[in-house]
Formats: sequence, C-alpha cells, structure tokens
Amino acid sequence: MTSQQRTHEVLSDIIDSVNAQLDKHGVTYDEYRAGLDWLIRLGHAGEWPLFADVFFEHTVEAVNATGPGSTIEGPYYVAGAPWLERPYVLPQRDDEAGDVLILSGTVLSAEGSPVPGAVLDLWQADADCLYSNVHDGPPAFNLRGRMTADGNGRFEVRTIVPPSYHLPRGGPVEELLNAAGWHDWRPGHLHFMVSAEGYESLTTQLYFEGDRYLESDIASAVKPELILSLRKHDDPAELSERGLSRPFYSTSHEFRLTPAG
Repeated sequence: MTSQQRTHEVLSDIIDSVNAQLDKHGVTYDEYRAGLDWLIRLGHAGEWPLFADVFFEHTVEAVNATGPGSTIEGPYYVAGAPWLERPYVLPQRDDEAGDVLILSGTVLSAEGSPVPGAVLDLWQADADCLYSNVHDGPPAFNLRGRMTADGNGRFEVRTIVPPSYHLPRGGPVEELLNAAGWHDWRPGHLHFMVSAEGYESLTTQLYFEGDRYLESDIASAVKPELILSLRKHDDPAELSERGLSRPFYSTSHEFRLTPAG
C-alpha cells in the first residue's frame, strides 16, 4: 500500500466517523461554529499536543504496543536529559519538595534474562505539578535524567514521590473539560523510556497504590501491571545509612523488553 493509499483510507474513515456523529447528534450551526472557534483557539494556545495526547494517544499506544508494560509517552518528554552517575539521583533543587522515593528494579528480556547496560530515561513532575523545560518554575532538566542498568540489568535511583496533578488550566483544553463536566486530573506517575541494543524501546509510566485518580485518569493510561506499592522507611539507622534526615519511601519494578523485529 502506498502512503497516499494509506492516507486516503485513514483520513476517509476519520472524516466519515465525524460526519456520522454530527448527523447522529443533530449538531446545529451555532454548535458547529462554536466548535470551529474552539479549534482555532486550541491552535493559538499551542495545546494541540496536550489535547491529542490526553484523548487519543492511549488508543495509538494500544495499537502499537510491542509487549506488556507499555503506555503513553504524554506531551512533556524532552530529549537530551543529563547522564547520571552512580549512585543515581535525579537532578533536583537542594530544597526539592516532596517525599523522598527510592526506586529499584531490573530490566529483563521477555524471557526473563537480565539486559545489561539498558538505558533508562526518566522524567516526572515536581511537587507543584510542573515539568522542567516545559513549565515556568523548575530549573532546566530538574527531575529528568538518563542512567544505565548494571551488568545484571539492575538499577536504583533516588527521586521524589510524584504528585497527582491536573492538566494546564486557563486554556481551551480546560474549557472543553468544563463544558463536558469532566475532571482534569492524572494520578501521580514516573515516566520511563527504556532501551537496549537488539530490543524494542519501551515507553511507560509507573503509578502508585492509593492514588484517587487511578480509576479515572483523564488520559486513560493506567494499567494494573504499572501500579506499584510504596513502603515507608523511618528507622534512624537506615536513614543514616542512606544519608537522609527524613523518612523515605521505596518500591521496585521489573521492565520487560521485547526483541527487535
């Protein structure tokens, strides 16, 4: 199939589907013009990526998933995050708000063998629900970094427990959500891209038990196998060993990579 044939088939079906819904719901000219005005403002506000990733990326991800444990990338990935040195700690301010989190894990093949030297690209929001390099406030590449698994596919990194957060407010996407009576929240999560030579790259997010938005994520990206439990540590001896002055939380996860096709 040529690219033109592919474009014809996909675009025709999308247009037919939209027209069918316009007919089904008897959309008026006033509603049609209001929709056009909203689409224009969506573009002017630069919220097209946000709108598409929230409402449609989960379907594209499901169609293209190469193995278990994947989910959406979202609109806030930034290439070129700094390489970290062991012991891994995500770049952060000296007074970074939020509970300390120590995440450990292993990168494995689909068959369960360790993947030595796998690259893990990690990013997340800060306690104020802001992403560095995207939102005003955090320093460049705050809570963003790349690291490699050891010879047994293992890794450990210190960061903060990510908060639940709402989508950006004051723009066309919030206006749409309010008009439909939908909330604008996502459960707290860590973003990962995991890659290794000879394997398909894995894009995923890790979530945490007890978050009130796990069942109603506005981006429809939560999967049961990506929900982790947190263990609290407050033993003074353990805190001293970690060089910490306050309690921290820990959890772990196994990433599985699929052989490249």
